[in-house]
Amino acid sequence: MLEADIKAQLGQYLELLENDVVLKVSVGSDKVSQDMEALVNELASMSSRIKVEKTQLEKTPSFSVNRVGEDTGVSFAGIPLGHEFTSLVLALLQVSGRAPKVDQKVIDQIRNIEGNYHFDSYISLTCQNCPEVVQGLNLMSILNPNITHTMIDGAAFKEEVESKDIMAVPTVFLNGEPFSSGRMSLEELLSKMGSTPDASEFADKDPYDVLVVGGGPAGASAAIYAARKGIRTGIVAERFGGQVLDTLSIENFISVKHTEGPKFAASLEEHVKEYNIDIMNLQRAKRLEKKDLIEIELENGAVLKSKTVILSTGARWRNIGVPGEAEFKNKGVAYCPHCDGPLFAGKDVAVIGGGNSGVEAAIDLAGIVNHVTVLEYNSELKADSVLQDRLQSLPNVTVLTNAQTKEITGTDKVNGISYVDRESGDVKHIELAGVFVQIGLVPNTDWLGETVERSKFGEIIIDQRGSTNTPGVFAAGDCTNSPYKQIIISMGSGATASLSAFDYLIRN
Repeated sequence: MLEADIKAQLGQYLELLENDVVLKVSVGSDKVSQDMEALVNELASMSSRIKVEKTQLEKTPSFSVNRVGEDTGVSFAGIPLGHEFTSLVLALLQVSGRAPKVDQKVIDQIRNIEGNYHFDSYISLTCQNCPEVVQGLNLMSILNPNITHTMIDGAAFKEEVESKDIMAVPTVFLNGEPFSSGRMSLEELLSKMGSTPDASEFADKDPYDVLVVGGGPAGASAAIYAARKGIRTGIVAERFGGQVLDTLSIENFISVKHTEGPKFAASLEEHVKEYNIDIMNLQRAKRLEKKDLIEIELENGAVLKSKTVILSTGARWRNIGVPGEAEFKNKGVAYCPHCDGPLFAGKDVAVIGGGNSGVEAAIDLAGIVNHVTVLEYNSELKADSVLQDRLQSLPNVTVLTNAQTKEITGTDKVNGISYVDRESGDVKHIELAGVFVQIGLVPNTDWLGETVERSKFGEIIIDQRGSTNTPGVFAAGDCTNSPYKQIIISMGSGATASLSAFDYLIRN
């Protein structure tokens, strides 16, 4: 069942099991059941601490991971390989008694949750955003007996997915009702359940020498460079890792041949935590004001003060802003082809955008769906020629140029897209099941107002030192007017801004 290299890696992890684990498996005669039974038996053969019991669970095929004599509420309805392999390994270790690598404050939050909660998370094994949700819900189930969680592979339970009109992953149901859709960290899940720090937790914080706003590559780099100078450093982030969390494959970060966005973001956070940096995650900034010190007000009402500030709030996917986009988000309108593509297997979809991201999305989708239509506003695609050549070689792709998206249509979910042929002026309609929007980025700078100078595109204008027009305020990464939006460039600009902030401090 397991390939040799994965089996060798798993064997090392299984040596870390601290107590016995019981896998209760519920299977039928179908292919998924056969593969699942083979997997759990193989796990048992690799460690004397793992036992297998056949039983009847709520879903078949599925298996649960339990302590001896105790149900932990952690179940897998599907075979957790692919991106979910780590979820399986962590479940085994944590159920066995291995301490999770999370802050004690978070553990206490989970244990203090009252009430009964059963979560169902619908995932795809090709989704890089799903494991964090699965692992967060599993850990909550392990630590709190009032919480249970079942991971459900949409490919193994197609009828259930279709009956619930699930068209994006991860999608989470709580006690049978929709709870969330999209990537969420453990802290975000707790916040959505009402367990979140309020402004009082920030009341007694002393002013910082450097306060970084944003936790992506630029922010992490800036915080580390500041902390290494031995000055008081804080980092406040809405989502640590930023947009990198939504990136599947990274192959151009020099010296690292290949990695994936979530793994890269986890490494960033781990590196930041090596230093004496005050990390404030899941906090959105709403106001910047320059007084004797620079003040950053958070949406929870707290006000943080610092001698210097580095803005590294990054960017987000740009919306097309046509009727139907917001209404059918996660109901056929998607932004991540790697995550949601498998849900459209055998169906017709469109990709809006003819740049590198749009063409790459179309190439990926062409191997999954029935047909892909690429809509490009301009008269020709903007993607690199090598990508265009690959796209044109695919038999199930149609490219429409001079196509202005007019409306995404549907009832309870997407059923088509209307566009204007910019040459003839005619309005045309295509029947399809999904629309993937890939038209670039918009900087996360709206909250700044007029406090720092921004371009007409909303990008913070900086000089070669990362300085803005406001003394003591610096900026780095995709939220700035840097011409190239790349991870490696963001990290360099974060270091530049941090060194400039330190220079500002010693001169003032």
